[in-house]
Amino acid sequence: MEITLEILQKGDKEQFIKNNQIAFQKAYIEEFGESDEMVLPEKDIEKSLENENSVAYRILNYGAWVGGIILSINKLTHHNSLDLFFVNPDAHGKGIGTDAWAMVEKMYPETLVWETHTPYFEKRNIHFYVNKCGFKIVEFFNPYYRDPNLPNTGVDGLDYSFRFEKVKYNH
Repeated sequence: MEITLEILQKGDKEQFIKNNQIAFQKAYIEEFGESDEMVLPEKDIEKSLENENSVAYRILNYGAWVGGIILSINKLTHHNSLDLFFVNPDAHGKGIGTDAWAMVEKMYPETLVWETHTPYFEKRNIHFYVNKCGFKIVEFFNPYYRDPNLPNTGVDGLDYSFRFEKVKYNH
């Protein structure tokens, strides 16, 4: 395996969005069955990409595109966010995500805190963030304790999610 991260180019943006949606939709379908709703709307990905602090990468394995990452980097506070992270479903279980995340951490050593979110049904993601990457669950959002940054989607299962943090102690 030879994982590299490459800055997302404008010409790859449309495919990046499609690949991201495919990965998220597959996990949703596995848990809840087919849905007419797109679990990760294009506008949500666009919003992450257009954030003034965002940086997006394609994840490559031997030069083949296998996933992507959108980060939000705050150069003042060093409290950074992993906004979106996906590995193409046919590349799951090969350590690609773990290697890509290790590269991200090396690229941003000044980070004090990393934050991310994932829906509660995404057991693969929860395992990845907690057991592989060292994140801790710090909040559980649900109908009684809503995420103030997310609207009510109306899509089954998306009203329940976790917020994770990884606090770096090497500073």
